[in-house]
Amino acid sequence: MSLTANDLILFAHVIEAGSFSQAADRLDMPKSTLSRRITQLENQLGERLLTRSTRKLTITDFGERILEHARRLQDETEAARSLALHRQVIPQGTLRVSLPPEFNQLSVVPLVCAFRREYPQVRLELDLSARRVDLIAERFDVAVRIAGRLPDDSTLIARQVATLRNLLYASPRYLARYGTPREPAELAGHTGLIVIPSSGEAQPWRLTRGTEHWEGMLETPLSCNSLGLQQALAIEGVGIVGLSERFARPHVDSGALVPVLPEWSLPNVTVWCVMPGRRLLPERTRAFVELFRKTLDES
Repeated sequence: MSLTANDLILFAHVIEAGSFSQAADRLDMPKSTLSRRITQLENQLGERLLTRSTRKLTITDFGERILEHARRLQDETEAARSLALHRQVIPQGTLRVSLPPEFNQLSVVPLVCAFRREYPQVRLELDLSARRVDLIAERFDVAVRIAGRLPDDSTLIARQVATLRNLLYASPRYLARYGTPREPAELAGHTGLIVIPSSGEAQPWRLTRGTEHWEGMLETPLSCNSLGLQQALAIEGVGIVGLSERFARPHVDSGALVPVLPEWSLPNVTVWCVMPGRRLLPERTRAFVELFRKTLDES
């Protein structure tokens, strides 16, 4: 015997409505389809559930016993639906997020505090790593990525949350020792602290000022894939580093770094939230992305 739970639930709806016509209207389905499904259910069970007449619908003794189970299924279905709606209204569950390590110095602490305060029913798991995680295989809900553009991937969706303007910075100690460049050409001979991208090849600096462009490769005795480390080395006077204004702001305010060629800027980069390409995102994911965007706007 192969029973379909939906047919049992339809049977409960028929009894609740008192007729096939009323039940079909409530369920928004053809009366003929509903009648056929109930007949099919009776055939599978091997006994009648209802006695039909032109004026009256009567449940059989066997139908009464089956109705008890059908109503349990109906109640469980409604409970599952209510739970799903509730979870959409009140974020809860576990949220796994991958972040570049540099965000530890920018917005992670205020972001986590605000998220915990607003969504206490969500368990937050953060992975701060320079590696590019596999969201689906590693079951991450969100990965924050910083890039001008992202590769096409039909299994993922991406939302832009901020655009970062990048400038050059150095410590006052470094500039006092090696001089302050006044034009991009004067960067020649200076030490550049360059972050190695995933391709593994150092890229030249590309500077723009209005319609003017300059491109060049500085001496790079030290390179790595950590922007945080390069920033720390720049503060120690090792060289000139390219940073977003948001990352550099607290160090500029403290006097540890000063802008170099402030009228010239490196290419902007975009902060993305990348998520598995599900049709419906959990509300906890939506809440995190929105709060993350708001935190960056305020930083």
